[in-house]
This record gives sequence, C-alpha cells and structure tokens, in this order.
Amino acid sequence: MFIEYRLERLFNQISAEIAIPLRIVLWNGREFNFSSEPTVTIHIPTRSALQYFVPPDLAKLGKAFVEGHIRVEGSIHELFRVAEVLVSNLAAHTRTRCQWFTHHSHSQDREAIEYHYDVSNDFYSLFLDRHMVYSCAYYRSEDDTLDTAQEQKLDHILKKLMLKPDERFLDIGCGWGALILRAAKKYGAIATGITLSKNQFEHVQSRIQAEGLMERCTVKLLDYRDLPDASVFDKIASIGMFEHVGLKNLPEYFRKICALLTAEGLVLNHGITTSNVDSHERGAGAGEFIDTYVFPEGELPHLSLALKEMSAAGLEVTDAESLRRHYARTCMEWANRLESNRDRAISIIGERRLRIWEIYLAGCAHAFSHSWINIYQVLARKGTSSTANSLPLTREYMYGGNESQYQAPSEAQSLQPKMNV
Repeated sequence: MFIEYRLERLFNQISAEIAIPLRIVLWNGREFNFSSEPTVTIHIPTRSALQYFVPPDLAKLGKAFVEGHIRVEGSIHELFRVAEVLVSNLAAHTRTRCQWFTHHSHSQDREAIEYHYDVSNDFYSLFLDRHMVYSCAYYRSEDDTLDTAQEQKLDHILKKLMLKPDERFLDIGCGWGALILRAAKKYGAIATGITLSKNQFEHVQSRIQAEGLMERCTVKLLDYRDLPDASVFDKIASIGMFEHVGLKNLPEYFRKICALLTAEGLVLNHGITTSNVDSHERGAGAGEFIDTYVFPEGELPHLSLALKEMSAAGLEVTDAESLRRHYARTCMEWANRLESNRDRAISIIGERRLRIWEIYLAGCAHAFSHSWINIYQVLARKGTSSTANSLPLTREYMYGGNESQYQAPSEAQSLQPKMNV
C-alpha cells in the first residue's frame, strides 16, 4: 500500500503543477486525470505494475509497454510525448541516472548486430524505402517521398566524398548495400562493403548478382577491426556505424580508418551523437530502454569527442553538417509506415517485438525533434599528406545539380585493346 500512497502523492503534485493530456486508470477503477482532455490513457491492470512508475524513467515505462504490464490507448507518437513529460516531472521529485560504458569485444559486437539487424529482411522492408536504407534520409523539400530522400542522401554522401570512376570505395557497416551499389552503378567506383549481419550480407550478395555488378562490387562478412592496415581505399564512408563502436574504442576506430585511406583519401562519418557535452545519455532513461531492447552495446559520443578522436587519429576534419531535423522526419515516416503494416509485422516478428519497434521509432522521432540527440555528417581527409589538398575552396560542389552519370563500358568496348598515347 505504501507504493500506492507514494504514487498518488506524486501524481497529485504533478497535476497541480502542469497539465498533461493524460489519464491513468488503476486496476481498482481509480483514475488520475492530468488534464480535462486527455489524448492518452494508460491502464495499470495490477498493483505490481506500479513498480514501473516509482521511481520513473522511460526505460521502465518502455519495458512495461513492451511486456504488456500496462495497456495504452492513443497514438504511439502521442504516447511517447506524454510519457516524456510525465517522467520529466516525476523525476524532478525522485532521482536522476548516469551513463555506463560497455566492453565491445568482437563477439559482443557481432551478437549485438545480429540481434538488431537479423530480425528479418521482410520486416525491415515494411517501413524502409525501396533500397532498404536504414539511416537518416535527406529531404530537399517538404514534398520529397522517403524513396526520393534516401536516394538524395546517398548522392549527398558520395558528392561530399567527390567519388570518381575507378576509385576504391569502402562502406563500413554497409547495411543492405544501397550505398555501395549506387557508388558502383552511378559513380563507377570499385566498391566494397562490410557488415556483421548475415541477413544483410546475403541480401547484398543477391543484389550485386541481380544488377550485374560483380566486377565493381564486393561485400564481406567482416569486423572493421579485421581489415588489414593497408592504404588501399581512396574514399571511405561509415554510415550509422560508430554508434556501435563504443566510446572507449573511438580512437582505435578512427586510427583504423586513417590506416585504410590512401594519402589523399577522404572519409565521411555519418553518425548519431548525444547533445550532452560529457557524452552522457539524455532522455530520462530512453537510452537504457534502447540498450536493453533495441541496440545492445550502443553508445553515443558528443560531437566534440568525435572530432577530437578523429583529429588525434590523423584525420583533418574539413566539414560537419547536422541532419537532426532530417532524422526526426525519417523516424516519423518509419513509425507511420510500420503502423500501416502492423498486422503484417506481427505475423513476422510477433506482437511483443513489434511493440519494441513502435516505441523505439516514435521515441527516436521525439528525441531528434527535441534535440536530445543529433546526427552529423563529418567529412575529413587524411592529414598526413605532404601534397596540396584537392578539396574545393567552397561547399558548392556538394549541392550541384544533375551531374552526368557514369556510364559503364559496353562488353564490346571493354574488349577493345587500349592504346598508349
């Protein structure tokens, strides 16, 4: 009975201080109305479920939602918004929490990637674009579709890298292969992708075969740490990868990238960062929920830490661009697309796991919208080169129009002898 009394006192304190469009209904019929027009109703069906509210955080409420210990009426986006306000106010009367660090061994990282990405390719296809790009899209206008915005993101990356025909290109954490396929097909690069996900590896292999890019595209099931230290890549991209690396491994990660680049090589790191300058978690327990249910072993650095470690590794940062608002919209679109395919998703992964993804995608949209987290594209060059830097003086080259596309030689042309002039 003590926990009931404690919770009731907290609810009464909060309702007197702030209006939240929320109604909480207990198992005994008792109601707490935090406004006259609630948009979300949380049903607490048992006394034991009160443990998720005292002390409060989004990790506990997320767990209660996923495991079915509470029932919810209202949209998933509104639920997350309301829960965040409730938790923030409850936490002001109770406690705060801190960051912890993970180990990131080869086996731990492989298991974490398999847990998240090897759910089912069919499941991911329910909410991703047609190219299966699982990272922030790039919207040039409000009317852009997700498919269009993801293609624009791929080109935005490759333009920043100034990728040219026959340059050797590496994508660390290549996902379902969209970037290396575009690099080879549109830009004429010799592209290599690496991933720890078996599902992604097999999917990329089949796409390379289907598009006839075997001579220009390669995918490997490989940890980035196992790549040989050889300056063999002209351009490197890391998209949504360094979130999995771990804070303590950032020096090793960027040193490896530097070792893989040629003397005039460029790298683009596209990754999520925390807004906390000490690289601690923001979001009242949301990070703990993600670590438990979504991205085991994930850790987010602040941008300043990423820039520091890149510079220490021998990479000269030349450009940094925030795409935070783009990712808020991307996550919102993913969440809405998943909701429209809810029945199909349940048949693939089950209702419990679907609830994880519903709250995760809605939560990410909220987190990016409210600046708990950010995402930056950081362009850097190998800083050890003694020759002049070939980067343009301005950023105009990144935003050019429809440049002429690379045209692969026909079979007849490729068989003709090359003349020395």
